[in-house]
Amino acid sequence: MNKNLTRRKFLQSASLAAAAVPLSRVAPAQASFVAGEFGAPGSFSETKTVTGGICEMCFWRCQVVGKTRDNRLVKLEGNPKSVDNGKSICARGNAGIQLLYDPDRLKYPLKNVGKRGAPKWKRISWDEALDETAAQLTKIQKKYGPHAVAMFPHGASSVYPQQFLQYTGTPNVSAASFYQCRGVRDMAYMTTFGFSPGEKVDMANAKAILLLGSHLGENVHVSHLKQYLKGLENGAKLIVVDPRFSAAAAKADVWVKIKPGTDTAFLMAIMKHLLDKGIYDKKFVEDNCTGLAEFKEGLAHSSLDWAAKICDLPAEQIKEVAEIIGKNAPNVSIHPGRHTTWHGNDFQRLRAQACLTAILGAYAVPGGLIRHKSMKLGKAPWAKGVFAEDCDLATFWPFKPPGTPTDAIRETSITSKPYPIKAWVAWGQNPIQTIPNQERTIKSLQNMDFVLVTDIMPTDITMYADILLPEASYLERYDYIKKGTQWNPADEQVQYVSARMPLVEPMFERKDSVWITNELAKRMGYGDNIPVQSVEELVDKRLAKANLSIKALRELDGIYLQKGKSPYVTDPAKRKFEFDTDSGMIELSSEIIADNDFSPVPTFIPVEEVPKGFARLVYGRSAVHTFNRSQNNVWLHHEMPENPFWINDDNARAMGLKDGDRIALENQDGVRSRNTTIIKVTPGIRKDTVYLAHGFGSMNPALSVGHGKGIDDQALITKMVIDPETGATGMRNNFVRIIKDGKAISFPA
Repeated sequence: MNKNLTRRKFLQSASLAAAAVPLSRVAPAQASFVAGEFGAPGSFSETKTVTGGICEMCFWRCQVVGKTRDNRLVKLEGNPKSVDNGKSICARGNAGIQLLYDPDRLKYPLKNVGKRGAPKWKRISWDEALDETAAQLTKIQKKYGPHAVAMFPHGASSVYPQQFLQYTGTPNVSAASFYQCRGVRDMAYMTTFGFSPGEKVDMANAKAILLLGSHLGENVHVSHLKQYLKGLENGAKLIVVDPRFSAAAAKADVWVKIKPGTDTAFLMAIMKHLLDKGIYDKKFVEDNCTGLAEFKEGLAHSSLDWAAKICDLPAEQIKEVAEIIGKNAPNVSIHPGRHTTWHGNDFQRLRAQACLTAILGAYAVPGGLIRHKSMKLGKAPWAKGVFAEDCDLATFWPFKPPGTPTDAIRETSITSKPYPIKAWVAWGQNPIQTIPNQERTIKSLQNMDFVLVTDIMPTDITMYADILLPEASYLERYDYIKKGTQWNPADEQVQYVSARMPLVEPMFERKDSVWITNELAKRMGYGDNIPVQSVEELVDKRLAKANLSIKALRELDGIYLQKGKSPYVTDPAKRKFEFDTDSGMIELSSEIIADNDFSPVPTFIPVEEVPKGFARLVYGRSAVHTFNRSQNNVWLHHEMPENPFWINDDNARAMGLKDGDRIALENQDGVRSRNTTIIKVTPGIRKDTVYLAHGFGSMNPALSVGHGKGIDDQALITKMVIDPETGATGMRNNFVRIIKDGKAISFPA
């Protein structure tokens, strides 16, 4: 990663990036950034501060203010009124300006007059684009049924159009945030605690923090990291379970170099040890948990030695971890994780995490899992759609997250079984990069009668659109309302509400999602059912329940604050709670899971062993990129233009490889990476494991900066294991070997 970003080097790199913009673009690139030449020093008008921004360079959504000059945004900063992120924003947040003025951004509605995957774009009017889209969707729904349309949404702006398509009668909606990220976590905690945990663990006040594969420091969610670092400053013991020496592992008191796919066995052994030794919160369990006897019986075989063999760890280290968290209970943060779909045995792993939290009594106490109350907001959605009884593709997965499992939609799109899906709508999601096995995704797209894509940038999925619509960015539109709380051990809690408001006006013909959806609805015959006439009305209706409005928030510098109640209940006599489960208690052993023929107690499901000559490919985040979304951002690209391939140093020596060698990769099915990257030789990764940051290797040549840079890990994930309880997609079950100078190099046994 290049840290030497001088002003001179940046200006050179920015000029080179601008010069690389293809001249054959539908819209001239020179109009995208600044109209006219830069003025002489002192010729600019006064810099103004515009409040009300909410970042969306990642989905943590920090509150920001903008500095504008001559109606152009010149700087982004954290909102000093924010109790969430304060004045702090990360590198990605700062680089939002480069997204706003990226010369490659989509500018006008476009029609593909070439082939999907090799498009030729014709600029058309909004009326033409919406007329054709409405005609195609209406035709498909009349011919095949309303469920013949599938949607892939992502981001705040996709919520309103998603509701509209569901209103027309399709249940086939698959958000990457649920089926490739956090949905399996949410469902595991729902069946245990009765609510989704988010990342609401009170790390700032913890005495011990346990992270399983959570790459804190590499995701850079600002307020989250502030809490995490405050906990470490206050002396919390940090345990990091990860096959790789991540940024978090570098700060750990104990780094557990676990064999991938075995985390559930590790957790089971810890829980058995705590129960056997009586190092758990007996009163909390007695008052708030059900199924303890069955739980103990289910863990009876889970000895330290049993787990040590499975996890390839010393039994003493597992015991050490158990006793650290037992000693510090209940003030322990068992972090629920974010991206949690790993190996297809994830529901059971996350159930184990939830159960460990429960037996430690680490709920509603400083350092524990916190369930706080935020301010209530109103709703202004489309009415709920009426789905045909026989159109649910998710009946095989009783604990599925909201929507439909991604792979079920894709297989139905290819096979037309049990019914045809003939239109895909991608709104802010890039399914080429979010769904593994790209060949199957592309086959699905080619099998469609119609593909609509709405986005900000020309991502990989836009190459397969028939109609491509340009959306206003988060800096140019209203939409998202952020609410939450901040708290401390002094029983002080602050509730806040802020709404995303534009910092600048949108350029070219970019529109917001409410306008686009409403215009489409009118053309499809649903004009009388439109719930709001504008995105401003939508935001105001939601704010009205809290006696707020856009106007009021503008006058409050974008954020409303009020005092709330403490989330802590520390008096033992009052620590009896009502949970939203069938039993009203935390379910260590779950009847509803047993009724669906799955193990009611967390259980370890083995994963496939690494084949001879290969290593297991795992992937994660970069501190300066949000997966594929930021690959064309010239500032962020300068800091990390490609994703180095982590390989154990002993393996590298045995294979004749050295740090910085340029390589390609080949997976177990013979699929080779389209591009190359450099090797990072390190002792900080297991010998049976290799690592890439996700999101690189964009295939769309319309990205003049990010195209073809680094290796696309998703292209190498051709084998999936579907989580049997949820339908979520486990994506760390693929294996690779190295290709150097055209020759395959196998890993040592």
